[in-house]
Amino acid sequence: MYHKTTGYRIFSIFNTVMLLGLSLLCIVPLLHVLAVSFSSKSAADANIVGLWPVHFSLEAYKKTIDNPVFLHSIWVSVKRTVLGSVLTLLLAFLAAYPLSKETSIFKSRNIYSWIFVFTMVFSGGLVPFYIVIQKLHLINSFWVLVLPGAVNVYLTILLMNFFRGIPKELEEAAFIDGAGHFRTLFSIFLPVSLPAIATLTLFSVVFHWNSWFDGLLYLNNSKSFPLATFLQTVIVQKDMSSMSIDPKEVALLSQKTVNAAQIFIGALPVLVVYPFLQKYFVKGLVVGAVKE
Repeated sequence: MYHKTTGYRIFSIFNTVMLLGLSLLCIVPLLHVLAVSFSSKSAADANIVGLWPVHFSLEAYKKTIDNPVFLHSIWVSVKRTVLGSVLTLLLAFLAAYPLSKETSIFKSRNIYSWIFVFTMVFSGGLVPFYIVIQKLHLINSFWVLVLPGAVNVYLTILLMNFFRGIPKELEEAAFIDGAGHFRTLFSIFLPVSLPAIATLTLFSVVFHWNSWFDGLLYLNNSKSFPLATFLQTVIVQKDMSSMSIDPKEVALLSQKTVNAAQIFIGALPVLVVYPFLQKYFVKGLVVGAVKE
């Protein structure tokens, strides 16, 4: 009878309306950007485009795809996202396993845990960090996009809590059969942690794909920019020179349509990947969060 009460019905209506409103807030801007990208220069500059293209045109996509700098920035972002995500997940996996143990097994666990948490709360600042990057000779290197953020403490803590929810009997059975810690980690913990790994992969992919500030700070050559940094220079700074387009053709293009096309192309990979990982998303976050 619980679901038939008046209070529950009011809550269901309110919850449905609120979720529909939030969904529209996420979808409508994307549809508007897509419509602008397919509209003509005159329609975009006149601000008459809503959720449907006006005077349909593919000119912005043609110029964007024909731009070698834009295509190279996508390749840099793909490399960064793949290598960065793999390295981050590997380090999080190796760090979360010992931190998930009880202090009776890993006596220094609390010390290392506080060190990890300390790095989340306090930072040396941008200038000292830049000096460290410079002394390591990572300026203008591709690896400056990957190595500084390789250890993600937040993801490590999420994975650590997931490991704590795995039955200890599985680990004990592996030890009885003669397995060591590494064998147990990769043969027992890895297969049962796929929901958590899928969740962390989504977090890491979105972080690396959308990160732009480090590229702007540590890379001096615009041809080495990842996609997010490239879009920041073109859209925010309104620098069309990096697009390698003939000046005569620039006059025929709308800044708004080109920006919209680039934004949509930049968001497309995440939109494609997310549905495949979404089914693991909620499960990966909540499993291990409740203790008996």
